[in-house]
Amino acid sequence: MLVSGSMKDRFVVSRRRTGFGDCLWSLAAAWRYAQRTGRALAIDWRGSCYLDQPFTNAFPVFFEPIQDIAGVPVICDDQINQFSFPGPFFPPWWNKPSIDCVYRPDEQIFRERDELSRLFQTQDDSEANTVVCDACLMWCCDQDAERQIFRSVKPRSEVQARIDTIYREHFIGHSVVGVHVRHGNGEDIMGHAPYWADPELALRQVCTAIYKAKALPHPRPVKVFLCTDSVLVLDQLSELHPDLFTVPKRFQAHQAGPLHNAELGVDGGFSALVEMYLLGRCDTVIRFPPTSAFTRYACLSVPRIIEFDLNDPSRLILIAEPPENSQTI
Repeated sequence: MLVSGSMKDRFVVSRRRTGFGDCLWSLAAAWRYAQRTGRALAIDWRGSCYLDQPFTNAFPVFFEPIQDIAGVPVICDDQINQFSFPGPFFPPWWNKPSIDCVYRPDEQIFRERDELSRLFQTQDDSEANTVVCDACLMWCCDQDAERQIFRSVKPRSEVQARIDTIYREHFIGHSVVGVHVRHGNGEDIMGHAPYWADPELALRQVCTAIYKAKALPHPRPVKVFLCTDSVLVLDQLSELHPDLFTVPKRFQAHQAGPLHNAELGVDGGFSALVEMYLLGRCDTVIRFPPTSAFTRYACLSVPRIIEFDLNDPSRLILIAEPPENSQTI
């Protein structure tokens, strides 16, 4: 695509620096708006939590180059460093001089999230030439848009090779129960926090879910695949379920913070993608907590999902295809 930067060009810029679940889900919302309003889409993941180079666009580091998504032209490489998007901008914050835009308090980010959500929900087009999506936009698009992103955006070949190797070694010939436990490991886990109000109860809930998942009808021998950001969770669940398997990776020290951390290097991002896409190839996935975007791909791909009811922690919900098979277990 030839990028001219003239005032007749119109863009949606998807800016995210967070974990891949949030990045891809928010990208789906930005793509849907770009498609509906006839704009080009720019994927700007500079400053990624997975990299220590602030001006490197993380998208081409982790995903194959892409020119368009279902007819929407895409800019996704480091040319974004040389390109100036045309104003005016939406949300209005981005019309300020560049030096004034450097620091955005959390309150401003949340305000922009709400402004963008309202714009997307009204189905209106903005008069702005460039719409900047620099906020978490989960739940701001339909599932078809999410599926389109996962069909179009492919991990780099070396990441896909890791996924395929582990799949051949551990998945073939088995019914795999994937377990995702987002602990936080000392970070501010915000909306996930209620699920960890009682850590001992939380781990008992996960264990109960594993037992119930293994007891469901399965056509092949069952294996349990664990993905977590906490070595403490890994140690405790491995002790109770010695037959579970994991993808070898580096962990942060206990309570030292999340795995999406630039200190772990590019390989930390590769490990995250390997786990995300392997969860999507399981037969059943347990989500704890279900508010984590990391398992969104699995939700769209896996026939059976087990979640927890926050209002009744003893209640496990089996979400199965077709929907009439969903039930409390």
